Amino acid sequence: MPTTHLLYLHGFRSSPQSAKARQMAARVRADHPGVTWWCPQLPPSPREAAALIAQGSADWPAAHMAVVGSSLGGYYATWLAQRRGCRAVVLNPAVDPARDLAAHIGEQTAWHDPAERFLFRPEYVDELRALAPGPLQAPERFLAVIAQGDELLDWREMAARYAGAALRLIEGSDHALSDFEHHIDAVLSFLDLL
Repeated sequence: MPTTHLLYLHGFRSSPQSAKARQMAARVRADHPGVTWWCPQLPPSPREAAALIAQGSADWPAAHMAVVGSSLGGYYATWLAQRRGCRAVVLNPAVDPARDLAAHIGEQTAWHDPAERFLFRPEYVDELRALAPGPLQAPERFLAVIAQGDELLDWREMAARYAGAALRLIEGSDHALSDFEHHIDAVLSFLDLL
């Protein structure tokens, strides 16, 4: 069934201005103008981010919606896909962000605007734990794009987490998937956009 509604979720310290989000938005606009596209700025609180995501997509038809998430956005995308039973593409997805982000409590700067600051609070680690999506209920609904050259996350842990899903393992590259233009066609093909 074709995807008519597409959500893109950015990663920690990122924004809808990320290169991948902008590339996806441009391709959807150009090639799939009938698709509803939403790429919200996520708040630092995982509980608030989850509420925003759930409310903003609540009236979307589960059989015709999909979500793409990068890094921490991949964790949120997995959480949403498990809840709604929709397709998901995860790009270098965070597997255990409660563990990984515990070291980042305190003031942070936004990646695309270092003048913009936000506080990552200790309670956010527990909020991340509360969103743990559990084992994949339907791995066939997932595509994981994983760079072996990711400098922040262990590609082996990501690949193990998404075992049974469609896996696109990239030799080299980096956490940001700086070569995303070489993988976007595979992402769009998996999403089967209207």
